[in-house]
Amino acid sequence: MTAYLNAVGLICALGNDHEEVSRRLFAGDGSGMRSEGGWVPERILPVGAVKSVLPPIPAHLAAHSSRNNQLLLAAALQIEGEIRQAIERHGPERVGVILGTSTSGIDEASDGIAAWLRSRQFPDSYDYQQQELSAPANFLAHWLQLSGPAYVISTACTSSARALLSARRALDLGLCDAVLCGGVDSLCKLTLNGFSALEAMSAQRCNPFSRNRDGINIGEAAVLFLMTRQASGTHCIALLGAGASCDAYHISAPEPTGRGACQAMQQALDNAGLKPQDISYLNLHGTATPHNDAMESLAVNAMFPNGVPCSSTKPLTGHTLGAAGALEAAFCWLSLAPENIAHALPPQLWDGEADPQLPALNWTSPGARLEQRPRRCLMSNSFAFGGNNISLIIGDAP
Repeated sequence: MTAYLNAVGLICALGNDHEEVSRRLFAGDGSGMRSEGGWVPERILPVGAVKSVLPPIPAHLAAHSSRNNQLLLAAALQIEGEIRQAIERHGPERVGVILGTSTSGIDEASDGIAAWLRSRQFPDSYDYQQQELSAPANFLAHWLQLSGPAYVISTACTSSARALLSARRALDLGLCDAVLCGGVDSLCKLTLNGFSALEAMSAQRCNPFSRNRDGINIGEAAVLFLMTRQASGTHCIALLGAGASCDAYHISAPEPTGRGACQAMQQALDNAGLKPQDISYLNLHGTATPHNDAMESLAVNAMFPNGVPCSSTKPLTGHTLGAAGALEAAFCWLSLAPENIAHALPPQLWDGEADPQLPALNWTSPGARLEQRPRRCLMSNSFAFGGNNISLIIGDAP
């Protein structure tokens, strides 16, 4: 059964809507990555922060008030018309909410605990519901008054990619007629200090696949797709295939040969009924850590021996953790969108100094475009702690 991606709302360091994100994404504009202090003691680090004013949480949902949910609301408001139409068409009990996150409202929780340690009182604005991993799905379901399945997946950096896979399963199983799916993660001190303790943070803008790469940048984002069984409009974009594996090699390091990554990519191709040569572009996980990029290079070289245009978009947004899988799937969606008349692809933003120890990949450059094909299919990779691997294929609906 085809899972159509009929609408998407997104917000990240690249911008606050389709037009702004598309313009800066395809231009390789990394100006949204800005160096800031205050996140990690005695360090100035590039972060992909959203600088716009976010919509307030409605007063009757004050218990759900968190920056994470404000980012999600900003994405949802962009496609509220399409969402309301789906609810009216199918009924609130037939619309599901499946999201991915890794932080939820942990920043508000940290502030609340800090206040309690000082005064033995929580702030009036603190509510335990803010920090629950289920908070984004609960908030969205309450805001829209939905009674279909609503839950959150938290598998670190594959969370929202898994949410898309699970949303398609919910449609296939007949549990829903439409699913709001995607992911959200906000910047917080806990996350940045954790990655800093792992010595995985770069003090410069991240430099994926370069011989000079030295770690990740962190960002924040929210992405919300409306996935249905029915196409909407004249140009139909769909989730064509999805593959998942868990090699469980190490709690934080990837399996060095790329075995698990290859399994996920092969499953996605098989699921979509495609061959490697059918893929027009690959959005790499590309975190710019030494181990991830080495592993992914080996895996991509093995899966695509004839090459495939590819790039990492992490230097443009930072690594948005639980939102990354859905955000980079949305970048593939934007490449296919009718308004992208030039059929532009995200360029590889780096210093151009290839690592001689890694297989050479086919990097996209500024101005790169999708090849003219009867059917365009784009793949997006996401890899997470614990050897959790997901590959998604977004493309023109059959």
